[in-house]
Amino acid sequence: MVHGSAIIGSGAKIGANVAIGPHTIVGDDVIIGDDTSIGANAVIEGEVRIGRNNRIGHGAVIGGAPQDVSFSPTIRSRVEIGNGNVIREYCTIHRGTSEGSATTVRDDNFLMVGVHVGHNCAIGNNVIVANNVLLGGYVTVFDQAFIGGGTTLHQNMRVGRLVMVQGLSAFGKDLPPFTLAAERNAIFGLNVIGLRRAGFSAQQRDEIKRGFKLLYLSGVNARQALDKSAELEWSELGREFFQFVEEAIAKRGVCPYHREQ
Repeated sequence: MVHGSAIIGSGAKIGANVAIGPHTIVGDDVIIGDDTSIGANAVIEGEVRIGRNNRIGHGAVIGGAPQDVSFSPTIRSRVEIGNGNVIREYCTIHRGTSEGSATTVRDDNFLMVGVHVGHNCAIGNNVIVANNVLLGGYVTVFDQAFIGGGTTLHQNMRVGRLVMVQGLSAFGKDLPPFTLAAERNAIFGLNVIGLRRAGFSAQQRDEIKRGFKLLYLSGVNARQALDKSAELEWSELGREFFQFVEEAIAKRGVCPYHREQ
């Protein structure tokens, strides 16, 4: 059902059982999958691909030009959104900044009111992003992460799988998988409750704790911990943890552990 006041571009492709609210604008290059609902006063422009069973709130803007002073309107880039996402009121998701690039939101994510997803970000599956979070360009958020309200993430950084971030925090370095992060570039421990809720066994949690202790509690720096990890045997989870650390060291580095004064 498309409201009579909505403006739908002649080239837009709208799936079955799609609801589009009043005064919403859908551009010529937009594809919207079946069973998706879009609220009032939303703007979906540029090359945007939206999958099935998504709920997009009032006033959301998807596919707008990136906030990049070097961006040219002649560049063809896009936004790709998967299936089963909830994107609440006034969220903004900007398209990629370079030719042929994309900002991606995969499946079953929940973006709360006022979230900004900058150009070329990549959000995985089952991620929760609370109100007024700001993701700079090229931020990557891995599966099942939770980002508390009002948090700011610097461009090019990564949030690992099952990370839990406290609200009103700010980060400019990578957050390793399974950790608790808060305040300014600080790791406070492991997301133990999140690991249990995700079905990780005691043995799996022990493996993650072993990796965490080596990285943060063994008295060596991140590079030394990574070198030491190469001498030890790890399960798949341990390898995932230290592969993330290795990639982080090569770029932005990992956030340090918060030690009580």
